Amino acid sequence: MPFDAYGVLSGTLHRHFRDRPDDQGAWFHVNLEVDAPDGRYRCAVDVDSKQSATGVRWKRLVLAPSVLDPVPSLAPGYHELSMSSGSGALDYLRHPALADRRGCLVPPRPPAWLRSLVDRWSPPRPWVTGSNLDAARALEPMLVPGRPILVFGEPFTHHGPGMHNIHQNQGDPYGSRWWDENGIWQDGATLTRRPDGWYDVFLNKFSSQLDPTDEHGHPVTPHG
Repeated sequence: MPFDAYGVLSGTLHRHFRDRPDDQGAWFHVNLEVDAPDGRYRCAVDVDSKQSATGVRWKRLVLAPSVLDPVPSLAPGYHELSMSSGSGALDYLRHPALADRRGCLVPPRPPAWLRSLVDRWSPPRPWVTGSNLDAARALEPMLVPGRPILVFGEPFTHHGPGMHNIHQNQGDPYGSRWWDENGIWQDGATLTRRPDGWYDVFLNKFSSQLDPTDEHGHPVTPHG
């Protein structure tokens, strides 16, 4: 079933830091400290699945604020979002600004001439796969102290206000411990506002997560 709570934190980035390495030397989170009117939030961005040698998959985008409406106009602080299209919620597979190709439908195996034309008109935005350190290095350049920041995910209150599940929250396979948390329009992400008003966007998901997904966020694949 979907999360009990999902939303976006709007604030100002104070600083970021990595988790200390565990006994195997792995980095599991890049932690953000975000200032908002009700205090300083800690936001834990997953950059390793803890089960995969390749960590997470990720992509970096630059988006105009208009494609993220109504979120960019929200006042600083945490805001609950309806897990539905048009609310400002994110869905990596369904939000037109986040899809692998923007507003483009092509057959599963297009001929070479059509693939070339589509690539020119709507360049593919593939996921990058690498180590947990590679993922952290991809995220950190956009984490400029003092920048306005939007953090999408699930709120928590232990050890002070914060956000977690800042990653894709659908597509976990049948039998995994996260199957019950699958849902659509509840994906997490990290966005910082550039000086030109556009947003640097970091999307991340676990290598075990599958797509496409159904209306419950479960992968459309056999359970076997």
